[in-house]
Amino acid sequence: MSIPLEGINILDMTHFQAGPSATQLLAWLGANVIKIEEPLIGDKARIEMSDDDSEDSFYFKLFNSNKKSICLDIKSSLGQKIFKELVSKCDVLVENFAPGYMKKFGIDYENLKNINPKLIYASIKGYGSKGENSDFKSFEGVAQASSGIMGTNGEPNGDPLIVSAGVSDSGSGLHCVIGILSAIINRSKTNEGDFIDISMQDSSLNLNRMKMINTLKSNLPEPRIGNLLRGQPSIFKCHPDGYYDYVYICIGGESWHTFLAIIGRSDLIFDLRFDSESSRKNYFSEIKDIIEEWTRKHNKFEIMDILNKAGIPCSAVYSTYEIINDTHLKSRNMVLNIDADDNKSSYIQIGSPINMNSFDMKVTRYPDLGENTIEILKEILGFDDEYIKKIKDLNIIN
Repeated sequence: MSIPLEGINILDMTHFQAGPSATQLLAWLGANVIKIEEPLIGDKARIEMSDDDSEDSFYFKLFNSNKKSICLDIKSSLGQKIFKELVSKCDVLVENFAPGYMKKFGIDYENLKNINPKLIYASIKGYGSKGENSDFKSFEGVAQASSGIMGTNGEPNGDPLIVSAGVSDSGSGLHCVIGILSAIINRSKTNEGDFIDISMQDSSLNLNRMKMINTLKSNLPEPRIGNLLRGQPSIFKCHPDGYYDYVYICIGGESWHTFLAIIGRSDLIFDLRFDSESSRKNYFSEIKDIIEEWTRKHNKFEIMDILNKAGIPCSAVYSTYEIINDTHLKSRNMVLNIDADDNKSSYIQIGSPINMNSFDMKVTRYPDLGENTIEILKEILGFDDEYIKKIKDLNIIN
């Protein structure tokens, strides 16, 4: 069976979410992803949000499956020498350090391309590698604020709200992967590497394009509209009226008459107040009450089943607990169990959203800190045991 990125070696110098989400996708697609981590410390996400000091956090586990880990002190001259030897043997480098970090150690793209002209160097920064704000740092919330996502999210008269999904971090990772794959294809034509400049603000703005339409037409800011969909209600309470008992229903377009028949309100089909999307905007509260009279008699999964069978787009509002127990997601290996081994317990992992007929993707366990150090030094660089012992004694690796 073909492995899409087999033979592609990637140096992963990323941490937290934006970078690791990108390199994880590449690892899932079969690339040999070598995660370079600082000795003794490693990716700070290993301890971020961890409840147990003796075990890596789920934050780390979720974004680092299928990778290998090498501990290497790139702040030392010998560590840099070994790092540059790895650069000469690898196809891609991905980093999301703070602005100026890589340049401070002389391992930015301008220096590394002299070692390996075919190197594809991908950099993820809050505001990119050029522009007046390129020295600014960023995280998920900062990127949502700077891209318009936060400003357009929330109730009409309420504060801006952060989107709970990591759209800016993982969204930047997705854009980074697209850039890397494009550069790999282009390199096969030109035999030259490339620099990929990913801005979290840019990526988030790209994901927020739909919210820019009215502003581009009118030059006025887009207001927050809460849960309104084209001015109509779309989220409804269900039986038994608990914290997660809601359903999302698309009631627009041609489905309106069908929907009324299903909920037993065919008498409203020719009611001019509700006959079009534009007219229904004026009767928001009345429509919500009419629909909830029916939805409160059924649980959200019953409603989801009834309406989808009638061709009406609808979903239960899932809790995260319901997600990890969803049989559909399990059947697609989007929620899967990673079995225990000699050192680690079993755990639930979120799987790959990419499926290919030609490739049977396997999600494997995250690496321990430095777990593959010796393997990488031997297989990639050809180091012998004596030299490995020497650099280990110097604390260059651990």
